[in-house]
Amino acid sequence: MSLAPARPARRLTRRLLQLYLGLALYGASSAFLVRAGLGLDPWDVFHQGLAERTGWSIGTVSVVVGALVLLLWVPLRQRPGLGTVSNVFAVGLSMDATLALMPDVHGAVPQAALLAAGIVLNGVATGLYISARFGPGPRDGLMTGLHRRTGRSVRLVRTGIEVTVLAAGVLLGGTAGVGTVAYALAIGPLSQVFLRVFALSGEDRAPADAPARVPADALASPQEPGPAPKPAAACG
Repeated sequence: MSLAPARPARRLTRRLLQLYLGLALYGASSAFLVRAGLGLDPWDVFHQGLAERTGWSIGTVSVVVGALVLLLWVPLRQRPGLGTVSNVFAVGLSMDATLALMPDVHGAVPQAALLAAGIVLNGVATGLYISARFGPGPRDGLMTGLHRRTGRSVRLVRTGIEVTVLAAGVLLGGTAGVGTVAYALAIGPLSQVFLRVFALSGEDRAPADAPARVPADALASPQEPGPAPKPAAACG
């Protein structure tokens, strides 16, 4: 009896596990950074600032912002995938659940340790869900869509978006600090390592009609699952 029909099912199962485990760990890692209290990534600074103003949880704000950003895909003619829609809900829900279970942390050493753990876990999560190749998250799709429509480099568009949301988040009361800088410096190299660790083998890769890859310099944008860039070309 041929085992060929079972192979696509195994491939799909592995990719789905990578996607949802990665999204859950991403939300958990973001909660670690919140509890560390030393600074968040730009999008979470924005989410936290909005949470302070609205009284909503930071995870709820993340879900709402993700959904609103996804609406901006319409004029950009971006095509969402399973990972796109899943990201909108899964990261925020996981973040809130982890925050509900995790107590506040006090003291420089425990805070620094939690910050480091959060950044490393974020790199693991990024490697998992990007390697699953189920389409870009709403924020990365906005970035690549603007890149295509404006002709500007992905790096320039990404920088412009993240500086804007970071500044808005700080003005709203979000936490930026040494953790923000540490995240920016470390997440690219860490994601590069874990993309190699979790990369699908040749026979397990997504089919040729899977969504196009995010350009290399878009790698590891906060909160964003997206198609895997070639490991040799990745940068932070």
